[in-house]
Amino acid sequence: MGRRGPHIRDLFDLAGRVALVTGGAQNLGLDMAEALGEAGADLAITSRQLEKAQQAAVGLREDCGVRVLPLAMDIMDDGSVGAAVQAAMAEYGRLDILVCNAGGARLTAGGVTTDTRDITDFEYVVNINIRGTFFCVRHVVPIMRAQGGGSIITVGSISGMVGRDRWVYEGSPGMIPNMSDYSAAKAGIIGYTRDLAADLGKDGIRVNCISPGGFERGQPEEFIRRYSKQTPLGRMGKDGTDLKGAVVYLASDAAAYVTGQNLAVDGGFTVW
Repeated sequence: MGRRGPHIRDLFDLAGRVALVTGGAQNLGLDMAEALGEAGADLAITSRQLEKAQQAAVGLREDCGVRVLPLAMDIMDDGSVGAAVQAAMAEYGRLDILVCNAGGARLTAGGVTTDTRDITDFEYVVNINIRGTFFCVRHVVPIMRAQGGGSIITVGSISGMVGRDRWVYEGSPGMIPNMSDYSAAKAGIIGYTRDLAADLGKDGIRVNCISPGGFERGQPEEFIRRYSKQTPLGRMGKDGTDLKGAVVYLASDAAAYVTGQNLAVDGGFTVW
């Protein structure tokens, strides 16, 4: 019997495609950019600091053998986002994949609680995550629509899926938990993803979310122990490994019939 469809290797192959990864110069954003490059996609990566993006681009070119365009971009500035998207289009002439990774939190030491949280901190966290993602989407959607499709991948968090037990932070001086505004922002990203998928499906644009769990990055041993105890796989995530498969899958034709989904990459944290 002959093969019924494309070979699985071909479904995951991103050669000839272009991916824009915001915040792609460090941490999970760099992991996702590397994964997409290793799968064959040419890249545009952004950072608020152009030098940081340029340094990351050097390594990506060497390791992946693809074209990499470093860009300065402020996710909080719609004009800056639009300029970065246009620069990527000027370089490549197309955009097939958008990874909305840039975002963040604002940690506050000193026993700040929800009722004493400064409104400007709350607004910053909501804006940098939700509004920043919106800026990226609004500039890229017309391009993808004109091309006949594309893949948008947003980045949520397990904090947007479940309430967090602050017990994991006890016994680790200097570790400050994210506030509930971060959870609200990431839950908003997940909801935004689902409805974008419903809205853009007719244009051939798939929209999915990746919600990472905690990744080990030099935290105190006690924090790592407690966090791992709350995870079915018994460990935190590993940089350079654990997020790469998810982003390539959602970006590629292997997920051609997948849209509106939130993929938790969390070692099972959210199942308990």
